[in-house]
Amino acid sequence: MKVLSVVGARPQFVKLAPVAEAFAATEHQHVIVHTGQHYDKNMSDVFFADLRIPAPDVHLGVGSGSHGVQTGSMLSAMDAVLDEHKPDWVLVYGDTNSTLAGTLSAVKMHLPVAHLEAGLRSFNRRMPEEHNRVLTDHAADILLAPTQVAMDHLANEGLSDRARLVGDVMTDVCFRVRDAVTDDSFTLPEGLKRGEYVVSTIHRAENTDDPARLAAIVDGLAAAGAPVLLLAHPRLVAKCAEHGIKLERPDGSLHVREPLAYPEMVAAVLGSAGVVTDSGGLQKEAFLLGRVCTTLRTETEWVETLEDGWNVLTSDVSKLPELAARPVPAANRPMPYGDGQAAGRVVAALAE
Repeated sequence: MKVLSVVGARPQFVKLAPVAEAFAATEHQHVIVHTGQHYDKNMSDVFFADLRIPAPDVHLGVGSGSHGVQTGSMLSAMDAVLDEHKPDWVLVYGDTNSTLAGTLSAVKMHLPVAHLEAGLRSFNRRMPEEHNRVLTDHAADILLAPTQVAMDHLANEGLSDRARLVGDVMTDVCFRVRDAVTDDSFTLPEGLKRGEYVVSTIHRAENTDDPARLAAIVDGLAAAGAPVLLLAHPRLVAKCAEHGIKLERPDGSLHVREPLAYPEMVAAVLGSAGVVTDSGGLQKEAFLLGRVCTTLRTETEWVETLEDGWNVLTSDVSKLPELAARPVPAANRPMPYGDGQAAGRVVAALAE
């Protein structure tokens, strides 16, 4: 069996790591195509190195651009790649422009598509990611779902016959890295103490495109009641520069760093009192690592994290002082995302 994985953004590299490892333990051929959607070394290269992912066989190098331009550039480059490799499966991950482009190119060439992380829904049609994941699910031939909630969503859309519950590959890699890192895996910036700071990432268009909203979020983080380690996504940095919003604060309330390599990020979250984010992946990683999360959105694809208050949704940044470093819930944390062996089930499902 020959499987071609299409990836292009940080969350996809994390998901690719256990899948690539599972394929390496078999006789199957695994081809990795990197679209170049995330091209900054801190959002791309370090993940391949730190998660021991084989170097991509193909790098399209599309770079940044509007959704239409970026997706179109991927599409125009994918045809030749698929024609050369003629895989038995095209495996796409998550909900990015790379996911949709890989899917469209494959189905136009009559190649079977498998969608990993199928069935997630935010039900927010303003999110580009929601359109990417819905369109991909309805075009794909096999839907590899991470949770029972995702399976239920697929059933509601008439896709049960294509759906397989395999678990969440992010759990695989998160647990593997969690068990490997130590207190020395991440050096805290001066002024931060273990257990007394909050980790934050902000990047979504609804939080960064409106200057007033973005300024309110940055000010809200600075007033969160605990020092904030802000892992500044390139989009956040660019939008703040465009709108004249200062990230650094003289009172030391915000400690701005570039995005971390995945093991460092896991270590940073483990050492924190909580997480504030608008990222889908970091919500779940905080949950898996036993840290409370405050999500600056009105909805989440990972509804299981909301149980017992491990994750709280809000668009009101004035609530950050009471939420950002709140105590962990007293109730036992549920474990809805699998046992850390999802990647093996992905390979088995495609082989079958």
